Amino acid sequence: MANTRQAAKRARRDAARRERNRYHLSKMRTYIKKFRTMLQEGRIEEAKAFLPEVVSTIQHTASKGVIHKNEAARRVSRIYELFNKALREAQG
Repeated sequence: MANTRQAAKRARRDAARRERNRYHLSKMRTYIKKFRTMLQEGRIEEAKAFLPEVVSTIQHTASKGVIHKNEAARRVSRIYELFNKALREAQG
């Protein structure tokens, strides 16, 4: 329990931020899982349409400060890598 008004306010603020961060992280992870599932099931066209939304969600999460911008770049890179690999396998 907080001992001062300042500490109490900080605890309230931290709780709100933690909730907001968890929302963004959860949404990002869900989108990534959906995308990977699409690729594994061979739904390439559906994944291609969903790709910009996944990338946007990852970048939005970084813009909110929930993840670092380099982590976002790495995740986007890996998403594109997976997509291109699945595309090559579907064609060849």
